[in-house]
Amino acid sequence: MLGERRTVAQQFILKLFLLVPFAALIAAVPLVWGWGLSVLDLVLAASMYVIATLGVTVGYHRYFTHGAFKANRAVRIVLGIAGSFAVQGSVIFWVASHRRHHAYADREGDPHSPWLFGTSPVALLKGFWHAHMGWMFSRDVTNYQRFAPDLLRDKDVQIVHKLFGVWTIGSLLLPALLGGLISWSWWGALTGFFWAGLVRIAFLHHVTWSINSICHMVGARPFASRDRAANFWPLAILSMGESWHNSHHADPTCARHGVLRGQIDIAARTIWIFEKLGWAWDVRWPTAERLARKRVSAESAG
Repeated sequence: MLGERRTVAQQFILKLFLLVPFAALIAAVPLVWGWGLSVLDLVLAASMYVIATLGVTVGYHRYFTHGAFKANRAVRIVLGIAGSFAVQGSVIFWVASHRRHHAYADREGDPHSPWLFGTSPVALLKGFWHAHMGWMFSRDVTNYQRFAPDLLRDKDVQIVHKLFGVWTIGSLLLPALLGGLISWSWWGALTGFFWAGLVRIAFLHHVTWSINSICHMVGARPFASRDRAANFWPLAILSMGESWHNSHHADPTCARHGVLRGQIDIAARTIWIFEKLGWAWDVRWPTAERLARKRVSAESAG
């Protein structure tokens, strides 16, 4: 189940890229009141957020992890790089960890279940921390050979994986470069680096981590699944549809997670656009019959 452990140097770098953006997110609140947030900063931050979030939801998750659709080589590479911009780990690390999560969801072996320590208030608090971000501080790494052998055989994915450090630096420096060039000032570069780089990464981190923590503890469960994954609507837009988590765990390879009326799923709409453009095919869309079977099972279990 586990591969090679992280070295001390790798642990240091990991903590650096987890905690520094988090510190920036905390500092952002008083800084907004102090010297404000420009329109340029907002546009850059929102643009980088959308690119990185779709890279994770459409690329890392629905494409690389679950094979919810097929795509051409250019789209695959771009999705891998865009997902890396979220600074949540390389594509192979992310996919292996998530496949392991599904294999052992909310049981021993799940790398980030909030239910591993019991159901008392203290145990749930400990579980929430572990699921949200505590699990990433462990030196243990999921075995790539066992959980992502297909990606290890893909030369393009291997290159994207090995250049994760480059994409991480680019995720921070690109908004700084754009901010500096558009405003033609060093101040624009600095604020671009802070808001669209550090703060945006930290904010996206916590939205994604909330899927592991909140969406396995709170929410509706209209479909049958073997775990406690739940649909949590307040995160639907920010997560681009990932918070329809019960629906996802009930049918992991489905390209759409928001399968019920009124459930916004921006990632699914993006895949739909790719399909219309001919960039994606063999998309695994939900069917009425399959949804009905899942719902009947859930109601019977209740």
